[in-house]
Amino acid sequence: MTYIEALQDAIRKMHGCESRHVESVPVKETFRGQTVWKGAVEVFDLIGHPRAKQCYSWGYSTGKDSQHARYLAVLRIPPVDSPIAAVRVSITSDHKQSETT
Repeated sequence: MTYIEALQDAIRKMHGCESRHVESVPVKETFRGQTVWKGAVEVFDLIGHPRAKQCYSWGYSTGKDSQHARYLAVLRIPPVDSPIAAVRVSITSDHKQSETT
């Protein structure tokens, strides 16, 4: 399975619809002069989703090898209107979750 297919599989599982890859967008998010996230965000058109026409998706390794990967798929629903906004929402969500655990 290719990386794009793995992301499409994650979109299918998380959001219950099919998708079509549109483009890859390089994103670099900084905070106080430090890079907190850097990578490519994949843009997908959604097929049959009731609320969103697009989503932003990416994956990252959670272990020492590529066998342990986590995939994210953030719907393009306000306030998320761009790949950088999707990354920011994800970072904020992860930070809030780490504060409560």
